[in-house]
Amino acid sequence: MKIVIFAGGSGRRLWPISRQKSPKQFEPIIGSQSTLQLAVGRVLGTYDAENIFISTNEKYAGMVQAQLPELPLANIIGEPTRRDLAAAVGLAISHLSHATPDDNLDDEPVAILWGDNYMDNVPNFLKVMAAAEKLLMQKEASILFMGETPRFANDNLGWLGLGEKLGVLDGQPYYRFGSLTYRPALADCQRMFAEKSHVWNTGYFVTTLGFVRQLYQAYQPNLWQQLRKIEAVIGQDNYEHVLHEVYPTLDVLSFDDAVLQYVAPQQALVLHAEMGWSDPGTLYALKEAINPDETANVTQGLVKVDNCRDSLVYNYEDGKLLVTVGVEGLVVVNTDDAVLVVHKDHIPLVKKIVDGFEGTALEKFS
Repeated sequence: MKIVIFAGGSGRRLWPISRQKSPKQFEPIIGSQSTLQLAVGRVLGTYDAENIFISTNEKYAGMVQAQLPELPLANIIGEPTRRDLAAAVGLAISHLSHATPDDNLDDEPVAILWGDNYMDNVPNFLKVMAAAEKLLMQKEASILFMGETPRFANDNLGWLGLGEKLGVLDGQPYYRFGSLTYRPALADCQRMFAEKSHVWNTGYFVTTLGFVRQLYQAYQPNLWQQLRKIEAVIGQDNYEHVLHEVYPTLDVLSFDDAVLQYVAPQQALVLHAEMGWSDPGTLYALKEAINPDETANVTQGLVKVDNCRDSLVYNYEDGKLLVTVGVEGLVVVNTDDAVLVVHKDHIPLVKKIVDGFEGTALEKFS
């Protein structure tokens, strides 16, 4: 099975840890390794390095190569500009198709994963991956979504609806695909959590190259035709020229809207397990991912906290002590050129503020 790990986002909601020059997936926000290194480490060994691909912005290709020297250079897929995920997934599928013999193209399994997540039960994750691949090879479905057993009613995530339970494979229950909802209202999340009718959508799925190509061809024919122009020259001297000429013209569409919405329930299955998965998309979500206890604090670097609760305090500056006293629900991050102090209830404003740096004297800090 081939694996594509996407690592192209800018991660402004995690500012100032995450910057345009070095987004969150390249930073050691949990432990000493970047989330991208952790993502590759989960699958490397079970799957060969030659079958692991990274999709990123071409300006980050050097970072990917430096952090993941074990991967072949040809497995780093660089986008010349951001055109949203329909284009990015399509480009990755084109590269994998090029690397796959024609007689295996339709049935070649591929896993789509993300390089900015956190997970603390890797064995369960690998069991779900193996079950998904086996069900795919048994023709039980054309696409298998991988969910996380929800730990609370999280309204910052997407949710997968569970249809009829169809069976158990190697200890992993699997269900008919019911629905996909992006960030439901909190009341709906509380209901779904109580009913155990839905699971968190990790965004991970396993499918075949042939099935994804069919979806693009059927439902996004214009995008498909443009991607085929790029695919035709992969590995050739004029690849970079064609990529830079064609890719910036591709439609800006989310992958869900462009492709996934057309997946019929009978074509899809859902697996889920307690993988300890979380998407630390904001700084407070990062705190919840590491320790959801509202009485606990999460710290990194030279930090002293006293009489504090439910706070994240990160210090990336050597030789400076960061002290917090008597605070609750705060995020405090100190880097060598910026300091952020924000209450957890106002975290969504961080991205808005950083977006506002563009075109001003503060843009160098974004």
